[in-house]
Amino acid sequence: MTTNDTAYVPAPVQRISLPEQAAGFYRAMIELDRAARAGIEPALAELVKIHASAINGCAFCLDMHTTDARKGGEQEHRLATLPAWREAPWYTARERAALALTEAVTLVNQGHVPDAVYDEAAKQFEQQELAQLIALIIAINSWNRIAITSRLSPAPKQA
Repeated sequence: MTTNDTAYVPAPVQRISLPEQAAGFYRAMIELDRAARAGIEPALAELVKIHASAINGCAFCLDMHTTDARKGGEQEHRLATLPAWREAPWYTARERAALALTEAVTLVNQGHVPDAVYDEAAKQFEQQELAQLIALIIAINSWNRIAITSRLSPAPKQA
C-alpha cells in the first residue's frame, strides 16, 4: 500500500448557498459588514476577524482573513502567535484590548463580557470606535456562523 503524504482531504460539500437562497439577507450581511468595519483600522480589523474565526473554528474565514492580513502587510510571526497573544510581546495595548473583547463577545456564554475587559477596551478606544469594534466582532461572528453552517470551504492552495 502506498500513501500520498501531500494529498489533501477533500473539502466538505457545501450544504446551501445563502447568496442564492437568501439573497436579501446576504446583501444585508454585506452591508452590515461594511458598516461594522467603518472607522476601524484595517490591520486591527483583520486581527479581530482572525481571532474570532479561530475561536469559532471557521476555516473559510481564517483562510480569507489571514490572506487579507498578509496582503495588508501583517507580519507572519504576529499571525502565527495570535492564538497566544497574551504571551507574545508584539501586540499593542490597543490590540490586546480588542482581542480580549473579541474573546469575551465571541464566548459570551462563558461569563458574558466582564467589566474589566470592557473597561480596558473603553480606555483604549473612543466611544464611537468602541461601538464600531463591537459591531465588527458581532459581524465576524455572524459570518463565521454562516460559513460553518453552510459548510463554506477555503479554496485549495498550491503547495
